[in-house]
Formats: sequence, structure tokens, C-alpha cells
Amino acid sequence: MGAFKQAAYKQQSIQTASPGELTLMLYNGCLTQLKQAKRALEAKDIEARHLHIGKAETIIRELMVTLKQDAHIAGEMLRMYEYILHQLIEANVKQDEQALDEAILYVTEFRDTWKQVIQRDRQNRYSAGGGHE
Repeated sequence: MGAFKQAAYKQQSIQTASPGELTLMLYNGCLTQLKQAKRALEAKDIEARHLHIGKAETIIRELMVTLKQDAHIAGEMLRMYEYILHQLIEANVKQDEQALDEAILYVTEFRDTWKQVIQRDRQNRYSAGGGHE
């Protein structure tokens, strides 16, 4: 698939995704950036480390902004996102691989939990008759 077709497919995926799927995309994108940052940290590539950690920070901030404040768990999630941001800053400024690993761990856990929520939602809609036509 050519670069143009890949970009068009990606754009179409984003435009047709549900809010839950968009959140999952954000988590996956964040993990991609964090893994690239880890490779850059190990290679002592300061510029690449800074670039990828910066992109991951932007994604975490987007997750913070889109967090539903009326949700029961919103306050706890906000504190966790703030902690992840702190870990990313530590990883970037102090070249702290342990802080980066911890951020990766938390984002992976959030992503996996979110994926389960989406799957359960789909199953509930299907079993409620949403998938029978």
C-alpha cells in the first residue's frame, strides 16, 4: 500500500471511529512514541528521545483534556495522567530509563483495560440485539 493510500486509510479510520476507539488509538499512539523514546534513550539519541517523549506528553495531555469530569473515576485518572507526565519529564530531563519504563507500564495497563471495556460494550450491544438484523 502506497504512502497516500496509507494516509487516506488512517484518516478514514479516525473519522469513522467511535469515541472509545479514538481513546484506544490515543493509547496505542502514546505507546508507540514511548517505545521509540526508549530505543532513543538506549541509543543515547537525545534529539529523538526528546521528540518522542514530547509526542507522548502531547497525547497524555489530550487524554487529560478529553476526560469526562463528571465520571466517577475522573479524579483518579487525572492524577494518574499527571503522574505519567511527571515520569516522562524525569525520563527526558534526567535520562531516567526507570521512569520511562514506569510510564510505559501504566499506559499499557490503561490501554489494555480500555480495550476490554470496548470489547465488553460491543458484546453487550450485540447480545442486546444490536448485532441482529
